[in-house]
Amino acid sequence: MHLRRTRFLAVLGAVLAVLIAAVTPAAASDSGGPRPTVVLVHGAWADGSSWSKVTSRLLDDGYTVRVPPNPLRNLTTDAATIRDFLSTLSGPIVLVGHSYGGAVITNAATGNPNVKALVYVDAFAPAEGEVVFPLAGADSALAVPPENVFDFVPYPGAPAGDVDLYLKHDTFLTSFASGVPRRQAENLYPSQRPLTLSAGFTPSGPPAWATIPSWYVLGTKDLIITPDAQNFMATRAHSTITRIPTGHLGLITDPDAITKVIKTAVRATR
Repeated sequence: MHLRRTRFLAVLGAVLAVLIAAVTPAAASDSGGPRPTVVLVHGAWADGSSWSKVTSRLLDDGYTVRVPPNPLRNLTTDAATIRDFLSTLSGPIVLVGHSYGGAVITNAATGNPNVKALVYVDAFAPAEGEVVFPLAGADSALAVPPENVFDFVPYPGAPAGDVDLYLKHDTFLTSFASGVPRRQAENLYPSQRPLTLSAGFTPSGPPAWATIPSWYVLGTKDLIITPDAQNFMATRAHSTITRIPTGHLGLITDPDAITKVIKTAVRATR
């Protein structure tokens, strides 16, 4: 009787182990070496909380996720900040950027052998020498006289002529946060983090996408970086493109689709 019970418990344990492995995402995909750390870089007029829905999905699936703050002061120094952060991580990295964060990762990842994939989400992917604002597209909501879309706010130590740019209320709600429920957009507006004027006109350096495989999530209803502008940059970077019917904040309105693309990039690195 004791022997039979021992065998039964052994079989039961083996069955449970198989079932747990089958339903645990981390176990199901850990067959190709160490799983990369996913680093999410936010864009202008936002902060790390803009990634919260994507972050929670990745964490639930067993990924290691980091969301460092993007200073939004100057493209060169912003990229240096993220580059220094990446240097503290061991093992492979999948680097993801939204909006202006795309320009930052384009510069921050250059020369870092641990960055195995780039993922752009409604993002700028500049070539060397290009500046960000003109890349938004001729039909962008930002391609108008700046006083129509920005509130100009001085900041301490600013170079001559530089200011912080805050999106005006109407631009934020109808263009930047298009597709976001009105109440949620109203709650996001007061806490927007400004981008400096000079950051939007800082020439980009050698692009990481020239040597690192990339994926691009293109919001087909984006009013900030137009779909045509996104398609141009993604095609030039030889990115694998996924189109989703969202506005500029697809990471908030359709986090499942964006998380799926990030996971695809992870699998491709392994």
